[in-house]
Amino acid sequence: MAAPQDVHVRICNQEIVKFDLEVKALIQDIRDCSGPLSALTELNTKVKEKFQQLRHRIQELEQSAKEQDKESEKQVLLQEVENHKKQMLSNQTSWRKANLTCKIAIDNLEKAQLLQGGDLLRQRKTTKESLAQTSSAITESLMGISRMMSQQVQQSEEAMQTLGFVVVLEDLHSPIKMFPQQKHSQGLM
Repeated sequence: MAAPQDVHVRICNQEIVKFDLEVKALIQDIRDCSGPLSALTELNTKVKEKFQQLRHRIQELEQSAKEQDKESEKQVLLQEVENHKKQMLSNQTSWRKANLTCKIAIDNLEKAQLLQGGDLLRQRKTTKESLAQTSSAITESLMGISRMMSQQVQQSEEAMQTLGFVVVLEDLHSPIKMFPQQKHSQGLM
């Protein structure tokens, strides 16, 4: 039968391997992450938790190694601890690189979206400029029509005054009244 210490060492080793694999899977998820930033933050939180659990198990294995009676077993376990620590450091480096790659990808995606949004903004600005030019042209056209109408009204008034003067002269020479309404309207003025 195996000693309780050997069982604890085996369980520690199994959990270290399990946490190591989980960390590697999460690092791969970070590499594959295309955003948003909140998804990356969530993955990083999970990685930190796994690293804490991994670090704790490595410390437990190291403590078990120090408690070994036989020097040879102690050295073997301490060598395993060193290998696990190196592997953990390697995972941390991979994690940092994956984070950097992911953040760059997210930044580039956001820049592209902003630039695309800038194109829409330019289109809107162009459309606004076009509308302003059209509005200005319509306003000028309406002002031209207004001036023409004013001139027509002025010409009509002059013509009416001329006709009114002619009618008044004719009224003086003739006993028949040609434009009784006009006289009536002139009397009101």
